[in-house]
Amino acid sequence: MAKHKTPMLDDLEKGPWPSFVSDIKQQAEKGKQVLKDAPDDLLGVMELSYEDRVTHWKHGGIVGVFGYGGGVIGRYCDQPEKFPGVAHFHTMRVNQPASMFYKTDFLIGLCDLWEKYGSGLTNMHGSTGDIILLGTITDNLEPMFYDMTHELNQDLGGSGSNLRTPNCCVGRARCEWSCYDTQEACYQFTMEYQDELHRPAFPYKFKFKFDGCPNGCVASIARADMSVIGAWKDDIRIDQSAVQAYAGGELKPNGGAHSGKDWGKFDIMREVVDLCPTGCMWWDGKKLTIDNRECSRCMHCLNVMPRALRIGTETGASVLFGAKAPILEGAQMSTLTVPFMPMEPPYQELKDLIEKVWDWWMEEGKNRERLGELIQRDTWQKFLQIIEMEPDPRMVDEPRSNPYIFWREEEVEGGWTRDINEYRKKHQR
Repeated sequence: MAKHKTPMLDDLEKGPWPSFVSDIKQQAEKGKQVLKDAPDDLLGVMELSYEDRVTHWKHGGIVGVFGYGGGVIGRYCDQPEKFPGVAHFHTMRVNQPASMFYKTDFLIGLCDLWEKYGSGLTNMHGSTGDIILLGTITDNLEPMFYDMTHELNQDLGGSGSNLRTPNCCVGRARCEWSCYDTQEACYQFTMEYQDELHRPAFPYKFKFKFDGCPNGCVASIARADMSVIGAWKDDIRIDQSAVQAYAGGELKPNGGAHSGKDWGKFDIMREVVDLCPTGCMWWDGKKLTIDNRECSRCMHCLNVMPRALRIGTETGASVLFGAKAPILEGAQMSTLTVPFMPMEPPYQELKDLIEKVWDWWMEEGKNRERLGELIQRDTWQKFLQIIEMEPDPRMVDEPRSNPYIFWREEEVEGGWTRDINEYRKKHQR
């Protein structure tokens, strides 16, 4: 029997979609978890927050496990007498397996441990990727961590001003478009940077995300301080007979997937060629031609006609920097920095690059300033000098409206200024 009446939360169960409120109620009724009152008191404090329109959670100081500065998010309720089950309600972030592949016995073991030490409530997964274990008391953190590491061989993820848990798409395990082994890269970087992951020393959070292709199934271009997006260096492979089969209707576009509505006969000009963002494709009724020098790897044509078009064979990744959510300066997408880089273990070229970036950011970054905000403040030109890269036209997002001009101070004060002044004198009316 529920202790708290929650009419506003109950409304959230009435829609067409599954409700987290129903899930919490189910856990409360199950009652197998050691913190038996936690789910019901959680609903109660949430209802009170809805009524008062203010949060009733407070930050009560730093909690964690010995030797780690991250991985546990401390949470205390400011109404402990009314809701004793959530007086402490700490979250543990657990490092998810690459691509989130699980064995059943692992999941059973993790849930059993969380019922032994916590509320039994989980979030699979957080937006960064971690397994989120919601709600335990301070005294249970160390024993939970010990059993998790010794019985399940599983580590905590990142939280705070450190490297957050690296994340990747399903990669070559299941995807035909993957241009490199995202799982291997994610694992290697997770193991390489354990200290940065567990002991916060950065100005703010830093995220690696590994997308196997430009379809971006982990949305690294929107969410990662360093986005590693699979790409190919050579030409798209074309099967002209399959192209004709798509144009003639023998093959269904989009892998046969559809929204349930009949959109009529497939029109290769309207649905593929005319939608190419760089206009690099031509169809003469029999043959599809692609100017690969102009291709921006948007993946649209490959997604629509997967049996006719394939990624190239010289594969690797593009590396981008600077994405973030809207906390201080607003949301921004990551910016193309390295147009192409081979992606084979041990990934030394990429590791050398990121350590140059970290050295600069840790020296110049302000407190709670993401890498993208520092680049914005200290200029893209400065960033390229730091990582010792020459400017490349492919780095420019919007030519003509947002040009990147790479003039060093000595160039402006010397020859450039003299040439411009001479030009002005010569052409003055």
